[in-house]
Amino acid sequence: MAEVVNDDVRREIKLFNSPLETGIRATVVLDALYPKAFDLAHLTWFDHLVVHTQDIGGPASLHPDVPQRTGELLIRRRIVEDGLKLMRQLHLIDASTAPEGIVYQAREEATAIIDSMRSTYARALKDRAKWLAQYLSSVPDESVRDLIIERIGRWTVEFQDQNPSPN
Repeated sequence: MAEVVNDDVRREIKLFNSPLETGIRATVVLDALYPKAFDLAHLTWFDHLVVHTQDIGGPASLHPDVPQRTGELLIRRRIVEDGLKLMRQLHLIDASTAPEGIVYQAREEATAIIDSMRSTYARALKDRAKWLAQYLSSVPDESVRDLIIERIGRWTVEFQDQNPSPN
């Protein structure tokens, strides 16, 4: 957490697992997958996969592996949704309707912002997002769902599918 002092008022701003963090990750992933668009469920899965790439045979994971990650997607979904809303407000992603519901796509402006991110974590995230985009291009959508079920749990995926976002 970061502490912000403004006119003698102290506020704590949550930086980790915040809408800002997940929104940036979603934007980086969507930029790597451009011009494709994805719904909230897929972006929640991708948010998990981009930080746990080693789980699916990719490069070392960005975030540590913790036991009992089965509930992680349930918590992550709401934060990713809030992050997508924030990135839409910043004009980095667009939302549109499609037969599968609301889908999100990176805007052209996103690339410029992403290219300016140069921290060690940002470079690693961009590398993982590119790797994930290549990986996803080689597997059918059903396989991604099956992978999530295998790695995280059927109940998590089924719960997500039954609770569409009220955008």
